Amino acid sequence: MKSGASCNHSRRSFIKGLVGTVLVAPFVESCKNKIIQLMVLMRLTGPRHLLGHRLWAKDFPEPSESLHIPYLIVGGGISGLSAARHLKQKGISDFLLIELEDHLGGNSSNGENAYSKFPLAAHYLPLPNVQDKELLRFLHEAQIITTFDEKGLPVFDEEQLCFAPEERLYYKNTWQEGLIPRYGNSTIENEEFQRFFAQMDHFRAAKGSDGKYLFNIPLSLSSEDESNLRLDRISMLQWLENEGFQQDALKEYVDYCCRDDYGLGIKWVSAWAGIHYFAGRKQDASTDKKDNVLTWPEGNARLAAHLKKHAEGQSWNRHLVYEIRIHGDKVVAKAYSEQKKTSIEITADRAILATPQFINQYLLDKRKPLAEKFHYAPWLSATLTLTDLADQQTVPLCWDNVIHGSKGLGYVYNQHQQLGQMQNKKVITYYRSFPAGDLRKERRKIFQQPISYWKQAVMDDLKQVHPDIESLTEEISIHLLGHGMISPVPGFIFGETKKAASNPIDNKIFFAHSDLSGISIFEEAFHQGIRAAEEMLESSYLEP
Repeated sequence: MKSGASCNHSRRSFIKGLVGTVLVAPFVESCKNKIIQLMVLMRLTGPRHLLGHRLWAKDFPEPSESLHIPYLIVGGGISGLSAARHLKQKGISDFLLIELEDHLGGNSSNGENAYSKFPLAAHYLPLPNVQDKELLRFLHEAQIITTFDEKGLPVFDEEQLCFAPEERLYYKNTWQEGLIPRYGNSTIENEEFQRFFAQMDHFRAAKGSDGKYLFNIPLSLSSEDESNLRLDRISMLQWLENEGFQQDALKEYVDYCCRDDYGLGIKWVSAWAGIHYFAGRKQDASTDKKDNVLTWPEGNARLAAHLKKHAEGQSWNRHLVYEIRIHGDKVVAKAYSEQKKTSIEITADRAILATPQFINQYLLDKRKPLAEKFHYAPWLSATLTLTDLADQQTVPLCWDNVIHGSKGLGYVYNQHQQLGQMQNKKVITYYRSFPAGDLRKERRKIFQQPISYWKQAVMDDLKQVHPDIESLTEEISIHLLGHGMISPVPGFIFGETKKAASNPIDNKIFFAHSDLSGISIFEEAFHQGIRAAEEMLESSYLEP
């Protein structure tokens, strides 16, 4: 439980874009008279970076072979895999899934070293809402839910629930349990926190005139009551000020939460999105109403592994789809094989594009004006292998460790879920988003910096709580993502852009991605795949 919090505070929405190519730059430096060999890995934005950038140039060879398939899925992230699962459950196996990377999973991928697996991005799943029956079924299939009790509530595998201690916050020069600032506040600051969470409790239970929850997961279940539309038209900062919240302590905390989930802070995200962070989860999946999470050393790659089973033998990795069009009553896609260095033309009855809109603009004609209205925040993650990480503090190392007022979003201890806790080395993953009013400009600025700059930026941030972090570090892997995740700016959640991008093209091409929800969390990607697959099948059944 998050110290009585009514929300989830981990980086559940850190959803990277398609993984970039890996550049390796070894260097030697001196730390406290100790020579350390550091291998810095940097991932650049876009699908395999160099290959992905060819989408712009379209300098691919003409197709030298062809293939006919009833159903095509482009993109092997959670949405694409979820669509494949839905087709299989409907008894349909004549489909092909194409993925640029050499593995499936997209944002829910992981790395591994000699000491631990570690997430490259998304790393946990909050306990789902009881109303989300489809997600509960999937978790039961995967034996993450072992059974259901006499009340129909899920019973989760205890080894996949986050072990204690779960979270800590470095606040006013000391660690404290939980992520809500509780000790060292003034009376006025504490009163504002209490009033704020009372309002969030109200929003969690509130329903619109249509009988739906104002805030729900998936977002498609949320009410479109006018009160919701009004909240989506203003920023979270404006809402806080309208409600008389004035204390910096509260604003800093809510800003952290918004950066954590959306990449942008309270200045830029809509009030609806900001409140959804706290009110979307109903905490009704257990009798004790605990706000726990499911997590694994490899993060959400564990969930992806369960979904991958539905695409076994029916997926092509290391293939880049670079053009899609409708020809007659068929969908025609051209794909480039990185391995063979040849192109293939794939003809399908229907297709699902489980790819983000900043990719779709290069696959489809006249898509760029629509894609430009989607805002994606850049992200950085860094995985550090350490000889130790001693604190000398009363609150021990937790799964999630956050530094109040930091540029970053803290770090997770990747070995936290390992049953044997005598580790020769410790492996942590640090996260940071880059909020800005002009994300394109911010993206360019980020990639102008050398690898060494970001290595030092990570170290400087962590030094606030671990002054000897450089001397303890044996290896650091840095991943920069230009289009890390969708950011719900005011007007986006209930705006026309998202709806327009979700509309099928001629009942032949369908779309599925978390950016079509407006919030990048596992549940949204999962349900987007189901929705698109169902729409595609319905159009097939209705075809004369």
